[in-house]
Parts: sequence; structure tokens; C-alpha cells
Amino acid sequence: MDPIPETPITDLDWGRVPSPSFVVDLRLLERNARLLARVRQEAGCRILAALKGFAMWGAFPTLKPHLDGCAASGPIEAQLAREEFGKQVHTYAPAFSDEDMRETLQFSDHIVFNSPSQLTKHLPTIRASGKHVEVGLRVNPQYSEVEVELYNPCALGSRLGCRRDEIGADLPPGVDGLHFHVMCEQGADVLERVLSHVEDRFGDWFPRLKWINFGGGHHITKPGYDVDGLIQLIRDFKARHPHLTVYLEPGEAIALGTGVLVATVMDIVRNGMPVAILDVSATAHMPDTLEMPYRPTIHGAGDAGATPHTYRLGGPTCLAGDVMGDWSFPAPLAPGQRLVFADMAHYTMVKTTMFNGVKHPNLATWDGRELKVLRRFGYQDYRNRLS
Repeated sequence: MDPIPETPITDLDWGRVPSPSFVVDLRLLERNARLLARVRQEAGCRILAALKGFAMWGAFPTLKPHLDGCAASGPIEAQLAREEFGKQVHTYAPAFSDEDMRETLQFSDHIVFNSPSQLTKHLPTIRASGKHVEVGLRVNPQYSEVEVELYNPCALGSRLGCRRDEIGADLPPGVDGLHFHVMCEQGADVLERVLSHVEDRFGDWFPRLKWINFGGGHHITKPGYDVDGLIQLIRDFKARHPHLTVYLEPGEAIALGTGVLVATVMDIVRNGMPVAILDVSATAHMPDTLEMPYRPTIHGAGDAGATPHTYRLGGPTCLAGDVMGDWSFPAPLAPGQRLVFADMAHYTMVKTTMFNGVKHPNLATWDGRELKVLRRFGYQDYRNRLS
């Protein structure tokens, strides 16, 4: 399989794309899915698409033949997974209300609890439903290599997963499997070190379990990822624990490198430097540029100062900090010019807002022949979120 290109969709005339728009290249999405299918088949594991990272259900037909189902973060994602993906649905949330649990039960095959107290609270409801649902518990192995504290599930005081010393010596009754998620954009080498801590802290429970979920954060489709190493790592784990079914639930790896955000320069102002105001917003449409911080690639642009014309790029909202950053261009920018932000499929559409009522980007797909606009947004979408 060819490596995933850093800047996809090179054969699309950007002038054809209504601005602003998220555009996903279905060819690249399928290439990611086929690589994940190879891991499934050769490692003997199961892979779920984590909807928290990519939930563009209009593209699910591309993913569905290659994956086992979806990982959901609550009843709403679980319903989307059941109705639009139609395979296994595994649902985890830090806490479920009684109403959440009743709704989640309708759509889920696995339900993972964050604590023994949540397990104790909701297990009777699951049993009384008469529906066969596998029950899991999220654990914290007290080891991760995530450097950004905001994304570190093992940080001191984390609310995600329980430590062994807090659970106690015995596996809580009713638990079919364990779930851990302590990685973020990392490789098989990190997983190997994480697994050693999971086995050290929880391995005595493994003989009583049916499955284990390695969570997400696996950068499997990133160029240079050691896919063969991951396959061997899972094979070795299964050799040590042959009765356990292994699940992975990548979010970013599903849509990594597959999509762009097409924007238009609306105006250029000066305040010590030229500032281009775009029809897309950092805070509303690409919040990771502020939270992580994450710096996307822009087609034809370089770092500040790399080429003759450096601009600060910002959005149309009233937030003073609605700024993506500084980039340089080989020629001056002008109002009406299109800019294309690369790698804008994962953790973008799922995190967008309609703050300030700014125009929400369209959702579109491209297959090398047809540009299909799946969704346009307008006043009613903004109005119907409020009351």
C-alpha cells in the first residue's frame, strides 16, 4: 500500500468547491480502511471506528466493508452507529445517567463503565433488559507517554478509568472485558510499553475475561507507522492470552490525511503585519489549532518568513484569539482567493460549533470524478440548536 500523502485531493479544482467546505477524498479514506483491515486480518483482532474522531456518516459505506463496527461515546453516537453503520456498537462514557443507560442499551453490543460504582448502578438495568450486552470496565494502568496534559488520560487526578488500587483485589462481578485508552497519535512501540503495565497491573484478571480493548490513539495510517510491528505485538499478546478477543478503536487513524477544509480570503487588514480574514474560524471550525495547539498544513504555503509574503490568518468571529497562525506565501494574498487547509477530516467536523452564527462549512466528498456536497448549513441549523 502506498503511503498516505500529506496533501490529498490534488486533482480537484478548488474553484468548484463552495466555500467554506470540508471535503473528504473517499479514495484515501478507503486506503486507510484497507490498511486497518490488513491489521484485523493478519493480527486476528477487531477494529472499531471511533466516532468521536470521525462521524461523517455519509462516508460510512466506504468504511463499513473493512471494519467491525463503531466505538461510541454515549447514546447519541451509539444510535448513529447502529442506524448508519449497522455493525457492532461499543459504547463508553465517563458516566451514564439512568436515561442515558436506557437509550444506550437500545443500540449497544458492549457497554464500558468508567468505575465500579457506575457498573454497580447500571448492571441491574442491563440484566433486566433481557438483551445480551457485554459489560466492560475502563482501567487506568498509571502509565502513558502523552506529553500534552490536556490529552493525557493518566494524568494525576484524571477522571478516565480506574486504578487497580482503587478497584481492589477482585474483578468486580459482571465484567466481561477491560478497556484502556492511554495513547494519543503514537506508535506500536508505545503500545508495547503500555501493554506491559496493563499486564502487570491487571493480568491476574485476564483468565476470567472474554476480551480486552486497547482503546485509541494508534497512529496506524500515518506514514512510517510500524504496521508489521503492531501486527506482531497483537499476535504475541494473543499467544499469551489466547482466549481474549482484542479490540482497537482508532479515531484519528480512520480519516488521517483524507480531507481538507476549503476557505476563502474575505479581507486583508494591517495591524503591524498583514492579517487575512477568512470565512473559516479557528475557534468554531478547527478548535485543535487553539487547544492542542495544532498547526495544519496549507497547500502552497510555508512557515512564516519562508517565502516573501507572511500573513496572519484569522476567522470571522468576534473572539480576538480566533487566529490559526502565521504562514507565508509566494505571492500576495487577495480577497476571493481560496486557501486549502490539509488533513482536516479527523477531529474537525465532530468538534465544530456555530459560535457567533458564523457560516458553518459544507460537508462534501470527492472520489476523483464527482464532487458531492452532502450537507449545507443555514439559519435553521443555528436556530434549532437553541430555543
